[in-house]
Amino acid sequence: MQDTKNYGPKRLVVGAHYGTMDFIAQRLTAVVLAAYTLVLIIGLLLMPAFDYANWKALFTFHVYALPLGQILASLAFIALAWHAWIGVRDVWMDYVRPVGLRMTLQVLTVLWLLGTVVYFAQIIWRI
Repeated sequence: MQDTKNYGPKRLVVGAHYGTMDFIAQRLTAVVLAAYTLVLIIGLLLMPAFDYANWKALFTFHVYALPLGQILASLAFIALAWHAWIGVRDVWMDYVRPVGLRMTLQVLTVLWLLGTVVYFAQIIWRI
């Protein structure tokens, strides 16, 4: 009789083995997003009046000659896209069994996320 035990040291391990690095990346991007959210909330609370000029200043402030507001916003948005990619990719890998459909969904997800990052960059660096 064949041993069909699928646990312990003789278990059958399948998948892409992303594991630890994606776990760490997911947590790091979540920390970046949480920190940036706190910065935005503090900025909104300290804003003297809620108008376009102050809203724009929240994203375009400079420290010396460095456009820190735009850099921080860009880093936060890239972290958001990376966080979304890891999560959505895992959903496709776990729940979509036909390989062709899964690959198509993954490619469409990457294209969509890259498109949003490019669109965001055009917006934030033009103001």
